[in-house]
Amino acid sequence: MSSHPVVEYIGEACWGMIEDKFSPFAKETLTKLIKFQKMKYSDGRLLSPVIEELKVKAKKLGLWNLFLSKAHYPKHGVDLTNLEYAVMAEILGRGGHMAPQAVNCSAPDTGNMEVLAKYGTPEQQEKWLLPLLNGEIRSAFAMTEKGADATNIQTSIRKEGDEIVINGHKWWISGAGDPRTKLHILMGKSDPNNKNSYTQQSVVLIPADTPGVKVIRPMKVFGYDDAPEGHCEIIYDNVRVPLNNLVLGWGRGFEIIQGRLGPGRIHHCMRTIGAASAALDTMILRVTDPKRKTFGKMLYEHGSIIADIAKSRAEIESSRLLVLSAALQIDKHKAKGALKEIGIAKFVVPSMALTVVDRAMQSFGAEGVSQDQDLAATYAGLRTLRYADGPDEVHIQQVGQRELRRARKLHEDAAALKVKETALLEKHGFKSHL
Repeated sequence: MSSHPVVEYIGEACWGMIEDKFSPFAKETLTKLIKFQKMKYSDGRLLSPVIEELKVKAKKLGLWNLFLSKAHYPKHGVDLTNLEYAVMAEILGRGGHMAPQAVNCSAPDTGNMEVLAKYGTPEQQEKWLLPLLNGEIRSAFAMTEKGADATNIQTSIRKEGDEIVINGHKWWISGAGDPRTKLHILMGKSDPNNKNSYTQQSVVLIPADTPGVKVIRPMKVFGYDDAPEGHCEIIYDNVRVPLNNLVLGWGRGFEIIQGRLGPGRIHHCMRTIGAASAALDTMILRVTDPKRKTFGKMLYEHGSIIADIAKSRAEIESSRLLVLSAALQIDKHKAKGALKEIGIAKFVVPSMALTVVDRAMQSFGAEGVSQDQDLAATYAGLRTLRYADGPDEVHIQQVGQRELRRARKLHEDAAALKVKETALLEKHGFKSHL
């Protein structure tokens, strides 16, 4: 096994397990990314020229659009597998809000670029995908409505002459508050009377400056507004766009959002591993600070602190393997062949990270929940992941149902084994008492 800087972050055992699945290009890119990530920069929550400066540096280093795999998007993708990107996304996750933006791998743009790359017409790609790929603009994805799931959203999309008219009320629309956002990709109902509830929806492209697009307010997560992008409440009031702004076709909305959640289904999980690791590092720095003592002891000399550190390390390591397993399955069998691994990662990883960050906050006392540390903001951001791509309960239900499908075969195998056991006992003159 060759030495690589990533060992510092994921350990020798993990790297030894996956190194042979990394191309020379991926190894070189990962090395560059680690060096890039160690650069010091200001808080990315501010719309700062620093972001643009970092983007220029990232492009020169080839650290750009790393999420878009050439295997899935041959025309626009980068020659990286999902497994290779998974490790890189963990490194980016250590850089908080700003690092993914600096290399053009930030949500919701990543998913939106996948939509346009996979389903967009050549005209739509030229107008919207290329500027997004170049990092010239940002975008928003408008689906969520209050008290609604994807099947019963109420935003109306209807054809009127040579235009599409949109009326509706959305909220938690990530990215809509950013002045760099020039495009909203919106899902609404175009055929509400269709008996098939999964073909009632369509997706349209809406320029952000279209008359009738009214950004009402940023929604706050535990008081954080995530400026400048925000997660906004928006009213679409008689918004009109050309017919050629329809994506893929009428009634194809569900197909599109499922495709949008293809390889990108676990990008959040990948970055979350990095955020949890960074929180554990912060905790270790705190409890080994000689200036911080309680009852005459260093904090790490208290048994409960040692236990929290050990538990956090164990949980991060196991979650990382889960995410890498899901990424490898996507590479081998695409997203549909990795639904079990994806589903488990979806509900395991965010909860793990929240627990790790909570322990780190506890080690700081009141400072841990204040603005003097990043931990509270990290916690707030991670908490939303238990809803972001579907609530935990949905993923748990799906994984449980998938497991129950094995019941019939388990019963058949158990019955067949019982027959063999009975025959073997009778052959040797024994009787079963069960």
